[in-house]
Amino acid sequence: MSYFVHESSYIDNNVQIGEGTKIWHFSHVMSDVIIGEGCILGQNVHIGPNVRIGKNVKIQNNVSLYESVVLEDDVFCGPSMVFTNVDTPRSAYPRENSEYLKTLVKRGASIGANATIVCGIILGESCFIGAGSVVTKDVPDYAIIYGVPGRLKGWICECGRKLDVTKAEIVCDKCTQRYELIDTGVIRKKVEI
Repeated sequence: MSYFVHESSYIDNNVQIGEGTKIWHFSHVMSDVIIGEGCILGQNVHIGPNVRIGKNVKIQNNVSLYESVVLEDDVFCGPSMVFTNVDTPRSAYPRENSEYLKTLVKRGASIGANATIVCGIILGESCFIGAGSVVTKDVPDYAIIYGVPGRLKGWICECGRKLDVTKAEIVCDKCTQRYELIDTGVIRKKVEI
């Protein structure tokens, strides 16, 4: 095998696991899941059916990804953070799979420990969700969100350094990546011509 699965973990049928991926103690990967190359699934991780996980994704201990969650490449899920997949759960009235709301976590996003991500939203590219936050709305690319409910608190470079958007030129002081403020009040990577 070109990947590692700890002997205490379960991998169901029809699962694709990329080269170099490591799945640690007491984890369960259900059927029809695709996991990219170079991922790490910590202890006690549950991956529901039909979940898609990109390359180089880090999922820390005690995280569950339910059906309809998609993680693009380079996503970080902190310990015990929570995804949901039904907006109005009822024990007496079980929901059909067709009622699960898709949650998309775009490339490079980081979600802090114990954060809750309510289903049916998009977390933007390289955004940063603070520990313990409850996110109920779409998050723009490069946004820093924290609190209950989660609110925009600033902007972050894809390398993880907070950006100063008060300057005329928005340049990361670590990696020198350039950004620009656009009309909608969000930032994006500046394209050099």
